[in-house]
Amino acid sequence: MPRKDAGGKRGTAEAGAEVEAALDELYSTPPAGFVSRREELALRARTDGRAEDARRIHAARRPSLAAWTANLLRRSLPQESRRFLELGEALREAYGALDRAGIKELSVRRRSVVAALSGQAARLAAEAGQRLSASVRQEVEATLQAVLADPGAAEQWAAGRLETALTPPSDLPAGSAPPSRAARTAPARPAARAPAKDDLAERRRERERQLAQEAAEAAEGRLRERRTELAEADGRAVRAVERHDRAEEEVTAAERRLHAAREELQLSRQERREAEERQRAASDALTRAEREAREATREAQRAERRGRR
Repeated sequence: MPRKDAGGKRGTAEAGAEVEAALDELYSTPPAGFVSRREELALRARTDGRAEDARRIHAARRPSLAAWTANLLRRSLPQESRRFLELGEALREAYGALDRAGIKELSVRRRSVVAALSGQAARLAAEAGQRLSASVRQEVEATLQAVLADPGAAEQWAAGRLETALTPPSDLPAGSAPPSRAARTAPARPAARAPAKDDLAERRRERERQLAQEAAEAAEGRLRERRTELAEADGRAVRAVERHDRAEEEVTAAERRLHAAREELQLSRQERREAEERQRAASDALTRAEREAREATREAQRAERRGRR
């Protein structure tokens, strides 16, 4: 039962947390099961007396397959997603500062990271039972490009509740523009501007070092997990082989006991038949002896009567 305050109503924070959790669960549900799950959660909220929460839940719209896949990627890989959002910030800063070297380097990273993340998104969707077509994968990649280019798109994706795929506004982050002809032909900036640009480049390099370190640590963690899983699988395999060997030995011993028991049964059946034959012979002999005894008794009685005469 939900906890209630002294006035008999649950606190606003608690109610808000419940509806947010329900929406998070809803947008984690594959599109095919979205509507039925939405109705279940809305009905539960109405049953609990949370009419406003039920209205918010029922207002949620089923995401497209590409949007659901992007949400799944955001929720399933939180560390990689955070680094991706930071890459977008760095890329937009580089464009804003007209840092040509930074733009070139980050653009190369952008292409490789988007390709890697879209591949991971397709794998996660497949594991959840959703195979992505080529067109859906293109929509996922376009969404990731939009996240890098547009801070608004980045904020939407970070919430993990996209309803439709996102479209990048251009190859450049939204709100910025490429260097104009005037900027390319203008005199060099005053020397006083150099320290700020150097600071930006240093911050960018430091962020990249941090991201690389975090990526290495995450990879090392995944490697340790895989090694642990392999060791556990090896242990299970060894135990399974041992159980199999023991079972084979028990089956062999049971078969030997069964064979011996069958031989014993056959022998006992033979002995039983012989005993029954001896019993019948003895019974017949007894019957004959009794008959002969009766005949002898009668003969003796007749002889005795003849002697008296």
